[in-house]
Parts: sequence; C-alpha cells; structure tokens
Amino acid sequence: MMPAVAGRRVDANAMSVAPASNAARSRAELLSALSRVRLRQALLVGTALVGLALLVLISAGTGVESMPPGQTLRALLAPLLPAMALDDLTATQIAVVHELRLPRIAMGLVCGAGLAMAGVAMQGITRNPLVSPYTLGISPAAALGASLAILFGWSHLPGSGPYLTVAMAFASSALCAAIVLGLASLRGVGAMVLILGGVALTYLFSAMTATVQFVASEQQLASIVHWTFGSLNGRRWEEVSIAGGVWLLCAPLLLAHASALNAFAAGGDDVAASLGFAVQRTRVLVSLAAVLSSAAIVSFTGVIGFVGLVAPHIARLAIGGDHRILLPFSAVVGALLVVGADLIGRTAFTPVMIPVGIVVAYVGVPLFLHLLLTRRQEIAA
Repeated sequence: MMPAVAGRRVDANAMSVAPASNAARSRAELLSALSRVRLRQALLVGTALVGLALLVLISAGTGVESMPPGQTLRALLAPLLPAMALDDLTATQIAVVHELRLPRIAMGLVCGAGLAMAGVAMQGITRNPLVSPYTLGISPAAALGASLAILFGWSHLPGSGPYLTVAMAFASSALCAAIVLGLASLRGVGAMVLILGGVALTYLFSAMTATVQFVASEQQLASIVHWTFGSLNGRRWEEVSIAGGVWLLCAPLLLAHASALNAFAAGGDDVAASLGFAVQRTRVLVSLAAVLSSAAIVSFTGVIGFVGLVAPHIARLAIGGDHRILLPFSAVVGALLVVGADLIGRTAFTPVMIPVGIVVAYVGVPLFLHLLLTRRQEIAA
C-alpha cells in the first residue's frame, strides 16, 4: 500500500507544479507580446518624428525662392554656424527662412498638435468618436468673433487691427468654453449632455456668423469667408508664442490625466469612479485644457476643423488606444497633417495659395478612409 500512496503523493505534487509552470509560461508570453507592442509603438513614434523633421526641412526650403535641403538646413542653423559655413547663402535667404517660413511652420506645428490633442481628450472624456473642438462650438464661436471685428471695421484699424480680430475671436471662443465648462461642471450632467450642448452651440454660432455675413458688404464678406477657411499666411513669432504658450500650459494637464481618460474610454463614468478618479473634476479639467488650447489656436489660424477629428483616429488606429501614448503621438500626427497640407496648398497651384483649412480635408479624408478600410476589424471591435 505504501508505494501506491507514495505514487499518488508524487502525482499530486506533479499536478500542483503544472499550473505554476503554465502560469509562468503564460506570464512570459504576455511580457513578450507586450514588449513587441512597445517596440512597434516606439518605431512608429520614431518614424513619425523623423518624417515630421524632414517635412519641416522641405517646407522651410520651399517657396518663391526654393533652396535644396543642405542650404535650408544651414539657413535654419545660421545663428549657430560660423560665417564661413554660410558663404553660399545671402542675408535675404536667411531672413526669409527665419522671419517668413519658420513662423508659418511653427504655427502649423502648434495648430496640428494642439487641435489633435484636444480632439483625443474630448473623444476620451465623452466616449464619442465624432467629438472634436469644432463640434463643441469652439471654432464656430471664434468665427463669430472674427466676423464681428471685420463687420465693425476693427480689423482695419492701424496698428492694432489684426490683434483686435484675434481678441474678438478668442473672447467669443472663451464664452463658448465657459458654457461648455459650465455644462461639464454641473452635477449629474453626463457626456451625452456635454456633446448635445456643444452641437447646439455649434449651430447657434454658425447661424450668428451667417447673419453677420448676410448684412456685411462684399469686401467684408470676402474677408469673413477667407478667415473661416483657416490659413497660416502672415503668421508672426509673437502670435506663435501666444498660441504655443497656451498649448504648452494645457498639454501637461492633458497628459497628467491620461490614465483617467483610459478609464473613461474603457467604461465611462462608472468605471472611472470605481477606479478612484474624481469624475466631475476630471471632466472639468480635461475640458478646460482642451477648449482653451483650441480657442487660442483657432483665434490666430481661423477655422481648421478637420484636424481635431481625423488626427486622433489616425493615431489611434496606428498605435492603439492607450492615452499615455496616444496623446503625444496624436500631436505628431496632427502636426504632420497641418504642415503637410500647408506645403501642398503653397505649391500645388503656384502662385495661388490654397488655405490650409481646405487642403487638410483633401489630404486627411483619403488617408482616414484608407485606415478605416484596412483596419475595419479593429474598429468594429
């Protein structure tokens, strides 16, 4: 009897060891799969950053007087290089790059990155893939403010005219932002109410802008319509510093709430609350950062409404839904989209420049549809 008992004891020990070995093997396979995903994400981010750097270099050298990449790079680094390295560059070429093209490119980077991050944040906090700064009324509100400044003639006042237009656009956007944040802060108000409130504000401000256009003169109407196209023409370093400064203040706040956005996107308010996140406070802070950065950007660039919608989807389909990586990657995708669209708009029909707000839709829609068709199983899931 003893051998039989011993045999059974050995079998029992073997059975207890087997699940442990299976668990260890499963854990090793999971860690290996996770490392492959992280490597793929790192390669995607690195490739996107390299592509963005090359696009900036090409855009800085493209214009009425184009320059090869080598000259463009030396012109960009002119303040850091010795005079002997700049022998084949004139002072005019260097000034054109630094004072005309670089501010335009920098505003494109800020515009694309800021609107894309705002779109990701609002889509995560509302769990709605169709939400963007435009659908929340921010861009239509800015258009109303700028239209009023043009209608009353403030945009043509000597010295301060352009800044009054921007100030009116920002004030109108801030009013819309206050209404959106007021809705977000109300107790018991969920994501659906926030979305529907933004849609209502979009229609309201669009109707008010149409009213202004109806009573405007032909010259004023042309200026209003041109502003609503969205453009990077004539941007200056002062404007880039203001819009970029607001975005740099808001971006860390969005990144700090990336884990909370993951919880909202996974299961809504209930899941976020069960994981210990303050639902109302998080919604207010994320909405505040998103709408303020969007308002500051569109006040200078005009209405560029497609970036905040399509760039988050392109980034999500390429790299996944983890907001800790999705937020910065979407900023790179948005910057690529805007700077690339601006380059196409400047070169496709030279000497006519197509506003970036128009071109970005032509560039983004085919790319977006391609991703939808090739990754439709992931979207359905």
